[in-house]
Amino acid sequence: MFSKQEAQQLKTEFWTAFGKAFPRKWLLYDTKIKDFSFKFSADNKKAEVSLDIEMKDELFRNAYFEKFQSLEDLLRDEIGEFFMDEFHTLENGKVISRIWVEKHGISIFNKQTWPDTFEFFVEKMNAFEMFFYEYEDFIKSV
Repeated sequence: MFSKQEAQQLKTEFWTAFGKAFPRKWLLYDTKIKDFSFKFSADNKKAEVSLDIEMKDELFRNAYFEKFQSLEDLLRDEIGEFFMDEFHTLENGKVISRIWVEKHGISIFNKQTWPDTFEFFVEKMNAFEMFFYEYEDFIKSV
């Protein structure tokens, strides 16, 4: 087990190593849609690439989520199997809509799994971004 400080150090090393291994500008928060962003996350059990729709106005959040529901088959063709949760509750209690892919059997605390995690991140985020760019006009027409 790691101390809190050691765990934080490993997390910092992980994200720094990812940035150095794949130095490119990701779309992430630059979607031009407020509270609509792509995210990377990893912990001691899995890695995720997600699209988080975090509008406070539930009508807007649902409208954007429904756009992705209507594109579900096309998205699956692009990124593979994924999960959708219209009412995903974060640890802080905030309810968002989330679409995500995940990879199990990796750990941010095991450097031997980092290359697999980085490849997963690149493959899935790139696919998410390409999908977004392809259907951007449709998605933004809420």
